[in-house]
Amino acid sequence: MNLEFRPVKASDFERLSEFYCQRPNRTCDSVFLDSFIWREYYKVQCAISDGRAIQWLMEENGVKHSAMPVCKEEDLEHYFYEMVEYFNQVLKLPFKIYLADEEAVERLHLKESPDFQVTEQEDLKDYLYDGEAMRTLAGKKLHKKKNHLNGFLREYEGRYEYRCLCCQDRDKVWEFLDKWREQKGDDVEDHLDYEVAGIHEILKNCSQLKVRMAGVFVDGNLEAFTIGSYNPLEDMAIIHIEKANPQIRGLYQFINQQFLIHEFPDVKLVNREDDLGEEGLRKAKMSYNPCGFARKYLVMQTNFGKG
Repeated sequence: MNLEFRPVKASDFERLSEFYCQRPNRTCDSVFLDSFIWREYYKVQCAISDGRAIQWLMEENGVKHSAMPVCKEEDLEHYFYEMVEYFNQVLKLPFKIYLADEEAVERLHLKESPDFQVTEQEDLKDYLYDGEAMRTLAGKKLHKKKNHLNGFLREYEGRYEYRCLCCQDRDKVWEFLDKWREQKGDDVEDHLDYEVAGIHEILKNCSQLKVRMAGVFVDGNLEAFTIGSYNPLEDMAIIHIEKANPQIRGLYQFINQQFLIHEFPDVKLVNREDDLGEEGLRKAKMSYNPCGFARKYLVMQTNFGKG
């Protein structure tokens, strides 16, 4: 089996992006940038199969796993079973996928298959929001968010500036990240450090990655920034990163709204990723009144070594 896996690099963006957004998928993994951010954490490697699909090889805590192939919907079954065979014949391991999107699980009828065990990863579902609601914050359910936003606009009138960020701004973002990470202290999950490292790599390579970035300056200092991608098939903005000084009331609401207004003025859906099972994050994401979820599943082969 001729699959040549190698680590994901920023220079792969142009080549790999053409494979994305060819089948229904509303998760944050439906665009390239998410795999790039977490490539060190999961030791992400990829291979191009037949010039038609991206195949994945990853590792966490010493356990190898994969992700759904990135390909056209009609090719999904072929390339899914290609990786099953790769795990079984080459790696001599049972096949395992983390974060399988619901659309692929249903397309492949995996829940009904006797050969796979499918378990929803409840804490890793992505939160989906109505784009127009997030841009306007209109309505009773978002009234508190609008109040926080208005409070920021009043208190910092004439002192703030929202603007797009580019590669030349990376030193300012790095400085902000250092302060943000310092505030978190040592009692945090190690994934935060990998996330920060991933952001550093985005900033080093932002011209190749063609990311959408913006920041909010208060009294001349960067106090919030965000990074997003666009999935044209789903007409969906994906907010990969959003950090703000928590001491400034309404700043999160402000950058959240303004980023969508400026970078994604017409998108139907907004994906704000998962809550990782953290209660504080869950409350924050639920408070924005999600219109749905992009559910994800653990898929484990059960027939390996049988027959």
